[in-house]
Amino acid sequence: MGFELTPAFWSGLTQIILVNIVLSGDNALVIALACRNLEKKHQKPAILIGSAGAIVLRIIFVLIVDQLLQISFLKLAGGLLLLWIGVKLVQGEDEHGDGVKGAGSVWGAIRTIIVADAVMSLDNAIAIAAAAKGDTTLIVLGLLISIPLIIFGATLIMALLNRFPIIVVAGGALLGWIAGEVLATDPGYADKLAAITPHAKTILEIGGAVLVVVLGYFLQYRARQRRHEDPVDLATEKSKE
Repeated sequence: MGFELTPAFWSGLTQIILVNIVLSGDNALVIALACRNLEKKHQKPAILIGSAGAIVLRIIFVLIVDQLLQISFLKLAGGLLLLWIGVKLVQGEDEHGDGVKGAGSVWGAIRTIIVADAVMSLDNAIAIAAAAKGDTTLIVLGLLISIPLIIFGATLIMALLNRFPIIVVAGGALLGWIAGEVLATDPGYADKLAAITPHAKTILEIGGAVLVVVLGYFLQYRARQRRHEDPVDLATEKSKE
């Protein structure tokens, strides 16, 4: 089989599954937020494909995590990208107010899931790699087994989103917080930043959370104002009748 089913193996597998579940709450939230505006028939495929793609990326990250974390300014780029994803999720709709519908938008939701998970998985990969102690089989098996648990979490959160829209704001704030943490820990400048501002990490985390919510709401408000200001083509409206 290529590996032995020893007590150490089962212990390591259990650790990886538990670590992945604990660290995947934010990932499940991103999946739910990205798919919340899809038609119901498109939600499950988007969740399944997005989750599977995210897990594959996480496996790759765990295997090369040591090299990734040494690349200067990689976290800076990832943190900025995550901020923008959070803003767009809080905003909810595009500037034309069409929401996220149709086959093309399913792939848009999948891209959002995979990109956001890729950014957030760098730190998660460290914990998973530590639990696996270098065993590639454990890493792959543990993450694959975790897929249905993440999908269940995303489905549950999406059901709650319909009843409690405030979760969208909380989710956006969480993404902003995580983005702030990612920005504060880039190896290219983390030490200098900490020397200049002892509480830089906390400041960036809080600032990221506030920025995502405020900017997301501002863009949402601006899009609504534009729709109200757009002139109505009476000839077009009459032809529709």
